[in-house]
This record gives sequence, C-alpha cells and structure tokens, in this order.
Amino acid sequence: MSKTFKKLLMSEPGLSFLYHAIRGFESTYRLTVQNERPWMDRIASGGSVVICCWHQQFFAAIRHFKNYSHLKPPLMISRHSDGTLVAGIAIRTGWDIVRGSSSSGGAQALDSMVAKLKERRIAAHVVDGPRGPAGRIKAGLIRLAQLGNAAIAPFYIAADRAWYFNSWDRFMVPKPFSRVTLWYGDPIELSPITSPEDFERERLRIENIMLPGLIHG
Repeated sequence: MSKTFKKLLMSEPGLSFLYHAIRGFESTYRLTVQNERPWMDRIASGGSVVICCWHQQFFAAIRHFKNYSHLKPPLMISRHSDGTLVAGIAIRTGWDIVRGSSSSGGAQALDSMVAKLKERRIAAHVVDGPRGPAGRIKAGLIRLAQLGNAAIAPFYIAADRAWYFNSWDRFMVPKPFSRVTLWYGDPIELSPITSPEDFERERLRIENIMLPGLIHG
C-alpha cells in the first residue's frame, strides 16, 4: 500500500467510505447469531461482561456489532498506524476506542478500559491482538475481567466460504453471500486470583476453552 493511498484511506472521507463499504459487503452474508442472550441478560441484571474473540475472526462481526452501539462498549486498539484504520471503523460502529497495547501505553489504556467497564458493564477485547502469537491469550483479557469484576463471553465466527490472509493469524474474511455463523460461548466466571500461579492458571483455562474455535484455514 503506497503512503499516499494509506493517507487517503485514513482521512475522514476515506474511513467513512471504508466503513460503508464493509457494511455493504457484510450485508450479503447469510448471518446466524447464536447464544447472544446469556451475556445480554447478565448485563440487564446488573452484571458485567467482556466479550472477546481471536484476532483472526473480528472482521465478519463488524456489521452486526452496530447493534451494540447503544451500550458504548470500550475496545482497546493499538497505537500502530494499522490500529488507526481499525479504530476509525470501530468508532463509526459506535464503539468507544481506547488506544494502547502491551507494547505501547498498555497500563494507562487498561486503567481506562477498567473504568469504562465498571461504568457500562460491558467491554470488548481481542485476545491475541494486535500481533500475536495466534492462539495465545494475552494477560490483558484476564486483568480486565479481574479488575472489572466481569465474566468473559467469547465469540467465534465460522463461514462456509472464506478467504484466509497470509498473516500471522491467517486473518479470515468470509466471501460474499457465504453462510456465516457468529456464536457466543456462555459467560465464564474467573476463579479467585491471589498469586501469579493463579493468574496463569486462569489464562490457560480461558485459552483452552477458546482454542477449539480458532480456524486453521
């Protein structure tokens, strides 16, 4: 991608065009959403939830996630230039973007995410982003859920026809008019964490729950 084209794409008109193009593209999907109610009911009854996914699979959820805009879910996105592109799309979807990652501004971003989670009772997280390794849940998800006293509700995407990029996570884009399923796992409560060993145990437990949903395309 040339610098000129990238600059144009990251401009306000460019991001607006890209967002509407994605929505139009995803409107062709024959989308089925499964098991959404458990985490929604938890929020409605006063609980808190972190919805999360593998980096590989977030693209196909963009159009549907406009349905959550009234909740203003906070989402952490890296300060890298690629993150600026994703942030521009997420903002137009109605999400509240916090910039930062484990490599830059992570502590401050996590504090902001926790505060917003406590206020709104919902947050979102990409568990192995922004650069992997694929299939390894990073510490941020567990810290966010622990500090925000929230359950973890993973979601997964599957499609009968999809492209897989030659990237670190085999990034998936379902093809037009494909059958796409977005399904949520039941909310997962963290066990008490009082030591580094407890923390790693919980990280591995959530990772093992989510790994079967990772696609090796």
